[in-house]
Amino acid sequence: MSGIASPITPEVVEQHGLSPEEYERVLHALGREPNLVELGIFSVMWSEHCSYKSSRLHLKKLPTEAPWVICGPGENAGVIDIGDGQAAIFKMESHNHPSYIEPYQGAATGVGGILRDVFTMGARPVANANALRFGRPDHPKMKHLVQGVVAGIGGYGNCVGVPTVCGETNFNPAYDGNILVNAMTVGVADADKIFYSAATGVGNPIVYVGSKTGRDGIHGATMASADFAEDAEEKRPTVQVGDPFTEKLLIEACLELMATDAIVAIQDMGAAGLTSSSVEMATNGKAGIRLDMNKVPCREEGMTPYEMMLSESQERMLMVLKPGKEEMAAAIFEKWELDFAVIGEVTDTQHMVLEFDGEVVCNIPLGPLAADAPEYDRPYLSKEEYTKWAGIAPMTNRPDTDDVGADLLKLLASPNLCSRSWIAEQYDSQVGADTLQTGGDAGVVRVHGTKKALAISTDCTPRYVHADPYEGGKQAIAEAYRNLCAVGARPLAVTNCLNFANPQRPEIMAQFVHALDGMGLACRVLDFPIVSGNVSLYNESKATGGGSAILPTPAIGGVGIIDDYDSMMTMPFKAAGETIYLVGAEAWATPDPERSHLGKSLWLSVVHGRDEGRAPPVDLTLEKNAGATIRELIAAGLVSAVHDVSDGGIAVALAEMAMAGGIGADVQGNPEYTDAQWWFGEDQGRYVITVPDVDAFNRQLAKGTDNEDMARVGFRRLGTTGGDSLLGVSLDELRTAHQSFFKEWMES
Repeated sequence: MSGIASPITPEVVEQHGLSPEEYERVLHALGREPNLVELGIFSVMWSEHCSYKSSRLHLKKLPTEAPWVICGPGENAGVIDIGDGQAAIFKMESHNHPSYIEPYQGAATGVGGILRDVFTMGARPVANANALRFGRPDHPKMKHLVQGVVAGIGGYGNCVGVPTVCGETNFNPAYDGNILVNAMTVGVADADKIFYSAATGVGNPIVYVGSKTGRDGIHGATMASADFAEDAEEKRPTVQVGDPFTEKLLIEACLELMATDAIVAIQDMGAAGLTSSSVEMATNGKAGIRLDMNKVPCREEGMTPYEMMLSESQERMLMVLKPGKEEMAAAIFEKWELDFAVIGEVTDTQHMVLEFDGEVVCNIPLGPLAADAPEYDRPYLSKEEYTKWAGIAPMTNRPDTDDVGADLLKLLASPNLCSRSWIAEQYDSQVGADTLQTGGDAGVVRVHGTKKALAISTDCTPRYVHADPYEGGKQAIAEAYRNLCAVGARPLAVTNCLNFANPQRPEIMAQFVHALDGMGLACRVLDFPIVSGNVSLYNESKATGGGSAILPTPAIGGVGIIDDYDSMMTMPFKAAGETIYLVGAEAWATPDPERSHLGKSLWLSVVHGRDEGRAPPVDLTLEKNAGATIRELIAAGLVSAVHDVSDGGIAVALAEMAMAGGIGADVQGNPEYTDAQWWFGEDQGRYVITVPDVDAFNRQLAKGTDNEDMARVGFRRLGTTGGDSLLGVSLDELRTAHQSFFKEWMES
């Protein structure tokens, strides 16, 4: 399918992922039939992955602005002001389909792509994070997928020299046939030296830098915009191949050139490669673009314009330079042993024109490719219709426990709560020497040369989103907010990776729309805007042994600032004899069955094999006030450890603090609750803290705060640190259970 003169049949159109109606739009946009190069360009630019045609309508509802937001969605990454003339630049993206087909390269190139999104804007990457979802551990392919993905993330990030400081890994049968690999990068730049993608200046040279173009990754964006059929393995050629050492050279070369005044615009070649990068640059600059395809550096013989434009070969960038700067720029890239080629120029035609062997092989108006691409208002179920479709109802038979310690051991040994040390040990978290914390509620990295630190967290609870997309969307944002507050950071902004199944199914579109509504509300209440993100749809599979749709998974990446890292808080118990408090809602004395203490909880699933009940509701005002209270206590030096309460409830939070600190605790239950509700319920908006000096703590609380709503934040004494056990179980037993899953699975 590389010949320009190949006939455009209905079968060829279908192979390119365009519907008959969309092809009619192509005919109307061009006023003629496209050739194969033009059809391929429309195919990738109108793919779900590039055009957001099913999601754009609803993404517009999300809050994206705040006084500290320098650049919101629309560029390569989001940019926020972190003071002192500095900015944090960050984004999260998916590489789901490629990682299922070829886990090592799929995950590795996901890391490479998100790194480029960040350094494209002038930032030096300082931290990586990830959010991973896998299927059943006993699925015949799952161990291979986990090993490959983890090795790919570690292999690429470690070689480039960017620390991986946090992440989450979950297992659920819904991901058997379609795993999720979401990668996040955070970088730091001077706020007055941010680089954007708008191509301007008629006649300015367009240059190609980085690696040569090959045939890997052709139609990657189209493949990522469809569900998996039985032939998933045959799509291996659509997966890109990465080289982290070349990426490291590219980072250094780009940052060196950025220190000059040569660059007008810059864009990385990600999904859809040279096509999307050139279209986005020209569209953002309201300009046109002309490329000479004979000048594109190629590593394979006989490559056609179709292959060059659709290739997703890695480690490549496109730039617009000021006239006369070409020689200086070329010298920099040659020094770093990278390709550099002037391949075209900016025009005023608002068309993309490609020439090859002296002939025009593509002439497309840019409007229909980007701004005027299809946008669909897909039908979706109402909240009530969705609840009925999903079969979600209150729990009618609430079990209790007669052995809290035994249940805690089962939870700690389960795939979703076990130690992730097997994963973390494969990531270099210390490279760069600025990492201050990993393994806690958030990763923390020092802003080099300052007292500031950035806190980073990735969060989502898909089982909640499936049960109630609106509350689940709120909860994903709220948990990211909590995790940042728990380390003493002021939450600033969010990036996201919205992973959902087929949007043409009204129940799936309902998950998307209602989750975004919940996310939007949470961001507004918490002053936590969304500045970048990615949408990944059609995450479902018909592959052998796979399920149908994934659980709705709007993964959230949160970033916050610690003004002085000496005040950073950590999770482990620090000393014996300190008082443990639960911080959160004050109304603990009156349990409300409708609050679903145990609905959708891991305890219910792991101990009883039941997936029932409603997702826990999220009180956003309480979340905001509890977070502010925690930050105030940390700043005042009144707490020695903080941990948010999430999966597994209070018991698991206490166990994680005890194991991390090597100190046990003597704790008491609440007679107004059953033991199961109190210890394993997953109510939101709660933290566990330890207090060394109770008198000073009480004096601080007695002073009150400027926020009258703080009165809604309650404190309940749980017990005292000390000893070598928790809830009747020794720390050694807890650790053995916690470490068992990955050790046994990977050695089996």
